[in-house]
Amino acid sequence: MNVHEYQAKELFRSYGIPVPKGTPLLEPKGARAAAQKLIDETGNEVVVVKAQIHAGGRGKAGGVKVVKGADAAQKAADEIFGKVLVTHQTGPEGKKVQRLLVEQGLAIGRELYLALVLDRETRRVVVMASTEGGVEIEEVAAKTPEKILKVVIDPAIGLQPFQARQLGFGLGLTGDAFKELGGMLSAMERVFMKEDCSQVEINPLVVTKDNHIVALDGKVNLDDNAEFRHKEWAQWRDLSEEKQVEIEAKAAGLSYIQLEGNIGCLVNGAGLAMATMDIIKHYGGQPANFLDVGGGASKEAVTQAFKIILTSETVKGIFVNIFGGIAQCDTIAAGVIAASKDVGLKVPLVVRLEGTNVELGRKMLSESGLAITPAATMGEGAKKIVELVKGAA
Repeated sequence: MNVHEYQAKELFRSYGIPVPKGTPLLEPKGARAAAQKLIDETGNEVVVVKAQIHAGGRGKAGGVKVVKGADAAQKAADEIFGKVLVTHQTGPEGKKVQRLLVEQGLAIGRELYLALVLDRETRRVVVMASTEGGVEIEEVAAKTPEKILKVVIDPAIGLQPFQARQLGFGLGLTGDAFKELGGMLSAMERVFMKEDCSQVEINPLVVTKDNHIVALDGKVNLDDNAEFRHKEWAQWRDLSEEKQVEIEAKAAGLSYIQLEGNIGCLVNGAGLAMATMDIIKHYGGQPANFLDVGGGASKEAVTQAFKIILTSETVKGIFVNIFGGIAQCDTIAAGVIAASKDVGLKVPLVVRLEGTNVELGRKMLSESGLAITPAATMGEGAKKIVELVKGAA
């Protein structure tokens, strides 16, 4: 689950991480008053008006404006609000700006990068830092990987002071900024652990002209698997930033992510779902989604999964790939038959079943009277659906 920049900064502030003063807005008309309040409090007429969307690269797309004075802030807010921003993270469709942040301007000396992320290779939380703040870290990693500093946090003892000093030296910090880094990293670690995050990022982390460090931007990703112990997350979630079909899938208890391809996938188990998408691509096809109906999928869940897959107009075929363990093959077959009849399926459908009650499941499909293409193996199924979709095209 993603949160907006202003929400990440509220979280940072509660853990003692320094952030600029600012006011979030759900409509543009309050920008002048918010800016004037900041000017009165700080004595600085420079304010920043920022679009709040779940994507990076807002500045390059015209979603961040640095202005002088309350009237200019209002003008900037009017220009940004409602605008569709297209960035490297939004895709070509872009995201419509429906929230704003009016924030104090700072006298910036340097821009750095700082983040805590989960490294799946080491199975540890890793601190990443770089002197190249304010730009996409992926670009830095690709072109100048030597500029990325990393330290691994031992889960038994946590981030150690010597590691913070190591990063401080690597970033070229001195004086107050060097001393403050240790406290900031410690606070970021607490945010990551206590709030069940998968990523805590500050980009840019700025060193001000008077040599203090401030989180000028904030990005926090929360691990959906921990949602059951964070009831407060419900009020942080911005449904307007999510695709309607993914909201419906979540409500139905399905793990669904919409992709850009044309072959719908219905699979039980996340690992099998990933392998299914890979083998579809291996045979020259493009998966339209990731969809895991779960190990204990019911007939109703399979029916709902079919309906969700077919909400995408780009889907030209469906591959059902099931390994029946807890979810028995006859139950899956019943769901496939019911869903096909219910939605009036008009695209090619290939089904591969294996596992508990597989013979009964296959018999049900063959006697259904529906145009279902059976497959004995995952490879055979992937190859068939790719051929059918290409043939139909």
